Amino acid sequence: MTQQLVLVTGGSGFIAGHCILQLLDQGYLVRATVRSTRREAAVRSVLADAGMVSGEALSFVAADLTDDAGWAAAMDGVDFVLHVASPVQPGHVEDPDELIVPAREGTLRVLRAARDAGVSRLVLTSAFHAVGWGHPHDGHVFTDDDWTIVDGPGVDAYGVSKTLAERAAWDFVKAEGGSLELTTMLPVAVMGPIMGHDISGSNHLIQRILDGDLPGYPNLFFPIVDVRDVAAAHILAMTAKEAAGERFLVSNGPAVPMKEIGDLIRKSLGEAAANVPTRRIPDLVVRTGAKVSAQMREIVPDLGYARKTSNEKARRLLGWQPRGPEEAIIAAAQSLVAKGLVKNK
Repeated sequence: MTQQLVLVTGGSGFIAGHCILQLLDQGYLVRATVRSTRREAAVRSVLADAGMVSGEALSFVAADLTDDAGWAAAMDGVDFVLHVASPVQPGHVEDPDELIVPAREGTLRVLRAARDAGVSRLVLTSAFHAVGWGHPHDGHVFTDDDWTIVDGPGVDAYGVSKTLAERAAWDFVKAEGGSLELTTMLPVAVMGPIMGHDISGSNHLIQRILDGDLPGYPNLFFPIVDVRDVAAAHILAMTAKEAAGERFLVSNGPAVPMKEIGDLIRKSLGEAAANVPTRRIPDLVVRTGAKVSAQMREIVPDLGYARKTSNEKARRLLGWQPRGPEEAIIAAAQSLVAKGLVKNK
């Protein structure tokens, strides 16, 4: 049987890298997009360091989300697309359009190229930021049916970008997608073993805790999922017949208090966790600081609020079985220490 070819966009990224490793392990041919082929050697080196046994089934092509050039060639002969690439910058952004425009237009550019090339299915990496923001802070359990209210309270530019990009993708497939099937993945905060020396958005939190950059822990909660399980969910959604036309909330367990994340790192890493803070920051201190700090203003709406999530659909339709958030936290911390990305005492 001819090997199936999978295109993974943003091949140098955190989730994309883990997708590439698992696809190769499962016998797929993989083509990865990078903004410049000058990056190929560096990306191959990172993947090899992360456990890639052989890179013979892996190739690279240059394509950028902001430009049509290269996408037709990238899609040539492709069976499936994992569209993982997107600007990632939670929190305060000076110009929201720097995130929103490339996220939306880049997604549509990739969808058009996939449709024109006769690709069977495209799996789009959206985010929990397209689900759980702008809603009342009550006991609601978020599922794949929920959408972020983009003009609601506490929605940052990243949340707007992920929501608008995903909605645009569904509208495109419905109106002019032809035979292209779409599935979207909605991971919560993605943590786990880093690749190379690039640190993803959620792993930055682990790095800041290890470095002692935080004076203490605000009263915040983080729903967390392991990057290896996110990659596995993407690949399951790529081939499962039942996944066509579905959104999947990729989450696991209750949201973890920020202080509990720090306590777990201290307990698990010993001497390497010497800089990890131990105290909480009272809500009043954060609210007072928010009067002069844009970063603090961003977190005030979420103080004391633990978003509840359900991964029932992913378990039921994909047979997805994620590991616990503790494993993702510890793996992230250990990899940061192993790669020398943590400040000395």
